[in-house]
Amino acid sequence: MARQQPIELFMPPNMLKAKAGSSPGGVDPGAIKRAESAMEGLKGEFAAMAGDSVAALAAAHQSYAADPGPDSRAALLRTAHDLKGMAGTFGFPLMGRVAGSLSRLLDEAPKDKALPLKLVEAHVTAVHVIQRMNITAGDHKGTLALLAELDSQVAAALK
Repeated sequence: MARQQPIELFMPPNMLKAKAGSSPGGVDPGAIKRAESAMEGLKGEFAAMAGDSVAALAAAHQSYAADPGPDSRAALLRTAHDLKGMAGTFGFPLMGRVAGSLSRLLDEAPKDKALPLKLVEAHVTAVHVIQRMNITAGDHKGTLALLAELDSQVAAALK
């Protein structure tokens, strides 16, 4: 019978566990509290950041309306997409959904097809209104009704 080689087991150190902390469950509850506190602080600052983002969206919209070419369309898409992510993160979920609807229209419509400028403008105006009225509730009935209509119009434009 052939001689068997001894088996050697190598157990690499768990660096992730060491970095996450040694508390039960591997996560430091204090770190979670500090992160949540930092996010709450940023939510308070979003009102000012929202104004800048909404202004950037308006500027991108004006550029697109003046020259609806691929470059201005791409810039408007980037701005809408950025606003979508920021708005949801900092407590403006309906603003994020409106920006997401606009992003969908800009991204999914054929690049050689002219977009309905009134529909693009309606999205930008809705974002302005949400920011101006400080609508942070995700269940604001008027905004939800407007969003449903915008989504319906986007779906029709993409057919």
